[in-house]
Amino acid sequence: MVVEKINPAFGQYHYSTRVKQIDEKVQNPQAEHAFAAPSFTAQTVALNPNQKITLRTELTTKEEKKKYNEVCAKLDRNTKKVVNTLLKNGVLLNNNSDDKSSVLDNLHKIATEQRAQGLTNNGILRDTIATIAYPFLITQQFGDIPNNYRQKAVSANNAFKNNTPDIRQASDDIDVEHSGTCVAASTEFKLAKQSPAEFARIAQELSSPKLAATKRIKLENLADNTLNGVWLLNAFDMPFKLHNNYNDADITLAPDKNAIIRAQIQTTDKDPEERTSLDVLMQSTFMQVGSQQSYNSLTDKRAGKFNQNDKGLIEFEKTFTESVVFDKNILSVTYQTVDENARLIGYETDLDTMKKHLITALDMGENIIIGYTQTNENNIIVNGHEITIVGYKKDDNGKLNFICNDTDDGISRPIVYSEDYLLPKIHHAALPKEVVENDMNIVPNWEEGIDMYKQLKKQAA
Repeated sequence: MVVEKINPAFGQYHYSTRVKQIDEKVQNPQAEHAFAAPSFTAQTVALNPNQKITLRTELTTKEEKKKYNEVCAKLDRNTKKVVNTLLKNGVLLNNNSDDKSSVLDNLHKIATEQRAQGLTNNGILRDTIATIAYPFLITQQFGDIPNNYRQKAVSANNAFKNNTPDIRQASDDIDVEHSGTCVAASTEFKLAKQSPAEFARIAQELSSPKLAATKRIKLENLADNTLNGVWLLNAFDMPFKLHNNYNDADITLAPDKNAIIRAQIQTTDKDPEERTSLDVLMQSTFMQVGSQQSYNSLTDKRAGKFNQNDKGLIEFEKTFTESVVFDKNILSVTYQTVDENARLIGYETDLDTMKKHLITALDMGENIIIGYTQTNENNIIVNGHEITIVGYKKDDNGKLNFICNDTDDGISRPIVYSEDYLLPKIHHAALPKEVVENDMNIVPNWEEGIDMYKQLKKQAA
């Protein structure tokens, strides 16, 4: 992923298309074997022995048994075993969703109710089950556009274009070689792993004929007061309805209009290691949230008022997306100090404090999306990427190893980075406010957004 400087005044860095391979030398050589998992292994909580949750592992009502049997009737033998494992591990009856519907409730809707045009009940059902059971399957790799879909995709991307150069460019842009959806894919991963019922609910609604999901959020999780929360929603062009209590808002989450074409292609022509149709819908939706509803799934490009680049999401947009999707007061903690020439010159805190923040959040059951950087021999940042830290363990020498997920490495399993390698590379991390507020003076997301908006308005004047 290439890191591009947005504006020295903002100290923001853009995380767009990554072009790199995993450096085998920095990975734990035993990681592939130590953390390899069966094709489907239920992930009920983060890799964290301190987290306590109440699990329901038995079907107790006639309605639950009926839904279970009707879902299983749509599945092959192996996927039935996966669903049974989800039941035994407490995931299937988990109801940590916005409307308190369970994973089973939403799988039943996917299995029995109509899906959007070009999508299949069995396909979305299979993908939802697989992703919840083993979120490490999620990838951000785009698929190619086969000949039988090409004219449809070209026509959709050329809509409202009149001159020949734009039409020619638009026809070329649909062949996406390197994805810029690492933030969206990491958000999808975190949602599937941390909140399986909410993941299933959103999957069900996004793949339904309405191609949209609703969600209630608390404005206090976006800003310090209602007015600033409403400002953020308006600034990001989020469709929302304010509740009478002026504390909550119902928002609409939806993929861009071209996402259905990509989803249809992945339904009928998915190749190994490519995104599923469900990945397409989820990642498009989260890109829409962060890009002020300006994303185009056909080109993997975006517009919007906060980003001068047409790929990926910047840190401010990423934090807003997480705050909305998880309805939590998320702070983006910037650890690296970077000068106006994109040179890494230091850190905002010591590495031990950074490590403490990460461990504390992991022990709370959080999966932490981080942005890390790579530098050249002159300490100039030349590369950046978003991954998710899901756990940690100590090696024989007492050093920490962080267990991570990367949606762009072609590896459908956790990878391990030593603390000595990873900590100095972390540019920013999305953390709950209470984890960092006593150690660092963090400017809240909404304040940064207002300042950024004023700067952009001033430049445009």
